[in-house]
Amino acid sequence: MNLLLSLLIAVSTALAAPAQVPRPDTLVSPEMQADRRVTFRVRAPKAAEVGLGGDWMTPNTTQPMTRDGQGVWSLTVGPLEPGLAIYAFTIDGVTTPDPVNPRIKLRARTSASLVDVPGNPPELWEARDGPHGSVEVNWHKSSVTGDTRAYHVYTPPGYDPARRTRYPVLFLLHGNNDTASGWTDVGKANFIFDNLIAEKRAVPMIVVMPWGHALPYTGPQSNNTALVERYLVDEVMPLVEKNYRVAGGRENRAIVGLSMGGGHALHIGLSHLDRFSAVAAFSSAIPPNFETRFQPLLDDPQGTNKKLKLLWIGCGRQDGAFERNQKLSELLTTRGVRNTFHPTEGLHNFAIWRKYLVEVAPLLFRKDGKAH
Repeated sequence: MNLLLSLLIAVSTALAAPAQVPRPDTLVSPEMQADRRVTFRVRAPKAAEVGLGGDWMTPNTTQPMTRDGQGVWSLTVGPLEPGLAIYAFTIDGVTTPDPVNPRIKLRARTSASLVDVPGNPPELWEARDGPHGSVEVNWHKSSVTGDTRAYHVYTPPGYDPARRTRYPVLFLLHGNNDTASGWTDVGKANFIFDNLIAEKRAVPMIVVMPWGHALPYTGPQSNNTALVERYLVDEVMPLVEKNYRVAGGRENRAIVGLSMGGGHALHIGLSHLDRFSAVAAFSSAIPPNFETRFQPLLDDPQGTNKKLKLLWIGCGRQDGAFERNQKLSELLTTRGVRNTFHPTEGLHNFAIWRKYLVEVAPLLFRKDGKAH
């Protein structure tokens, strides 16, 4: 009997004991240094090979990391440009976000990590003291794509739906394998507009950021641009005009995008000059058969120039898309279509796209077409 009682007490005690919670990893990664160099670390004691990949590197490359006696792999890089950068580890061939960094970059497929490199003084895409706008997430069922999806909307400081003030609207499009939040999560577009508006360099505007993958990301994408066009023009634009205080008329609409979204901006904007007066493309994909598709615009450059207040194309010289963007600008110029080609140093990443948005935003919706 005493033995049975002892066993019961032991079992009861074991059941009552709290579950063992794994201790949090105290590893620091990323670690920022004063000169903007950054040290990355990952604990992988059984790994044979670990590398670091970042969007400041040539695409699809990694840098090898070094293992210490405790199985921690590390690498110091930089100095990096101010702003958010995207990175991930490759551990024995498997790419993974940084397990101790809570700042995650979500994508249409897979994820990575973010490191925030501060500027000194703070850059225009960093949060500053002063009035801030709002970013709202609008969920709706799309009849074009057949799913429930969201578009994000930035409203400037002082926006009040009860007031009579109406604002011009910019449609800001993301790149391949990104989400509708890419321009705010990494591009920090909301802070860019806050700061430019505060400095009176840009007019207050509403910024609409839809999701640019109308088809499942893992499936065929050949019809994606046409569906995005329908989704934006037939669904998002009417919803925005119904729910926000948007100024009417094509002179109060612009469309801008990066990479895949740059291709969407060119395709949609130039196909609908009755709706848009400004188009800009950053490190852009180029719509296929451009010269054939837009032959009427190229054949009537005077008419096209009257409709387009701004046609702006920017790309980094180290970007694989540079030659295609340069040739597009040369084609437009040869055919008499007024455009701005803005080549800079840089790769295919948000470090350059943030700068381009800072360049373009002050040009939008100005009566004289000039930055102030």
